[in-house]
Amino acid sequence: MPLQFIWLIESCWFFGTTICVFFNFMSFYLGCASVHNVALIAVDRYLALSNPFFYSKKITVNLIIFVVFLNWMFSLGYNVALLYCNGFFTHALTLCPSECLIMVNEIWSFVDLVVVFVLPCSIMLVLYLKVFAIAKRHANAITRVANSNPDANKSDVPKRSERKAAKVLGILVSVFLLSLVPAHICSFMVESIQRQIFNDVLKYMTTLFYLNSLFNPIIYALFYPWFQKSMTIIVRCRICSPESSLMQVK
Repeated sequence: MPLQFIWLIESCWFFGTTICVFFNFMSFYLGCASVHNVALIAVDRYLALSNPFFYSKKITVNLIIFVVFLNWMFSLGYNVALLYCNGFFTHALTLCPSECLIMVNEIWSFVDLVVVFVLPCSIMLVLYLKVFAIAKRHANAITRVANSNPDANKSDVPKRSERKAAKVLGILVSVFLLSLVPAHICSFMVESIQRQIFNDVLKYMTTLFYLNSLFNPIIYALFYPWFQKSMTIIVRCRICSPESSLMQVK
């Protein structure tokens, strides 16, 4: 991100060819891994809510580490293949010193659209809709129990929980779409826009794509108290203590 922002401000690449190669490779690699991590969070939440007994028994720390490792390895292999097939490793050193753009052909642009946008976005939309349906069903069940018991405290907690779940999920998906859609639309407009204008627009749209990885933790911090407590434990280095796994954050 520092290199990206400097590039936007100066409108010219000042860091040389080697840094450009590293910058482009890490941009593709980290961007893909980040988007898939967000999709995996949706899978994790759906499993936790839809089948809590299965989740508590089968979804272990070792399994999570293995899945995250596979995600990063898949992202690495996919982006090496994408860049190699677009001549990145053979022609990167011949780039103009003042430019740092890698052009992807139409076929790979479509493949990248499916792998980095359509697939994770579909997973998020479907599973978060299911998560909201489960939360709504739980809220209705709590309301029925409260109404059937005249001595129960009839509060609006279920309704507030339902509204909060809808708000958080709506914001998450909306930010995800607003961050990724412009960059992918721009990648298909290379032939219809003047080159310099296209390069400038692509830089801004790519920056928005990168910022999605910044927006998500902020959203979680704003709406989830347990996330705030977890971040406090990490920032204060209390996570390094032996009893950190026993700390209550909920």
